[in-house]
Amino acid sequence: MNDIDRDLLPEGLEDRLPATTPAATRVTRAILDAMDGHGYDRVQPPTIEFEKSMASRMAGVQSRRMFRFVDPASLRMMAIRSDMTVQVGRIAATGLAAAPRPLRLCYAGQVLTIKGAGLDPARERLQVGIELIGADSVAAAAEVVSVAIEALGAAGATGISVDFTLPDLVDTLAEKALPLERGQVEQVRRELDAKDAGALVAAGGAAYLPLLEAIGPFATAIERLCAFDVGGALTTRIAALREIAGRVAGKARLTLDPSERHGFEYQSWFGFTIYADGVRGALGRGGTYTILSDGDEGEPATGFSLYPDPLIDALAAAEQGRDTLFLPLGHDPEVAIRLRAIGWRTRAALALEDDAGVLGCTYWLDGTEVVRL
Repeated sequence: MNDIDRDLLPEGLEDRLPATTPAATRVTRAILDAMDGHGYDRVQPPTIEFEKSMASRMAGVQSRRMFRFVDPASLRMMAIRSDMTVQVGRIAATGLAAAPRPLRLCYAGQVLTIKGAGLDPARERLQVGIELIGADSVAAAAEVVSVAIEALGAAGATGISVDFTLPDLVDTLAEKALPLERGQVEQVRRELDAKDAGALVAAGGAAYLPLLEAIGPFATAIERLCAFDVGGALTTRIAALREIAGRVAGKARLTLDPSERHGFEYQSWFGFTIYADGVRGALGRGGTYTILSDGDEGEPATGFSLYPDPLIDALAAAEQGRDTLFLPLGHDPEVAIRLRAIGWRTRAALALEDDAGVLGCTYWLDGTEVVRL
């Protein structure tokens, strides 16, 4: 290994430098403050846990995406978290099992995966979210969607749009209305998600083709889904989507893609993806799910996870440089204290040759006067 290799970071990992770190702090704080304003209490789970706990708390969580290693103390397999939702589920089922329901919790932290998703090579991401535990009703879903929109808006996102989906759509229809063989369900689900009409027919899902038309702006797409509804199998879900949309109307653009499955590994009857103008890709996802536990059917919950790194980068790129006040050698420290108290950011000289411009300062302290450079 040469000296250049020594300082390389692994693929998909990067440092946040001064150009973007302040924006990351502000965005995280704004999102958490919005969640706190709705009564969500923050929890801070550890970065690593036993793999068994991480992989068994929710259906669809894949431990193969996690970094795993043997704990030298217990000799048990450990995992670095790839999703904080499962950890919040553990907290709710153990340390807060006796807490009144519905239980509102929020969190923020870094998560790590073995491999990036799709065209995004990032393997470490900031995850911020809420979990409303003990409820997966229409009211709970509407609250969660509303908080997600508000939190992103508070963080600086504009042109927010929300895309609704029904993660268990194929399972619901295949049960009775449009029967499928056991082996066909996953194929039909996959081809609907890929929007591949030819492959959908080849998989035996020709009857599901109209779902590919029930996509787009919510008002029109929901009518197409209603017209498609076979035997009323989706009646309650359609009514729920209409009610959720009605409760968040005017807060964001609403669209519908009822067969979308990407990113909804453990969600049940309701899911949503959230986007914003000027930011590539989704900023987060959410929906209803079940927290699994030993000996019972589990506990229903509703939540969302935001991954605001792209928003942070976009906001940082658009920001102007911060004003900084240069404090020359021999300045009055009491004056500097008073200036910082009213919001000034200062940078003090440590040697006679320190140059205000070179150090990135925009103002100079001349005695008691602040002078622009």
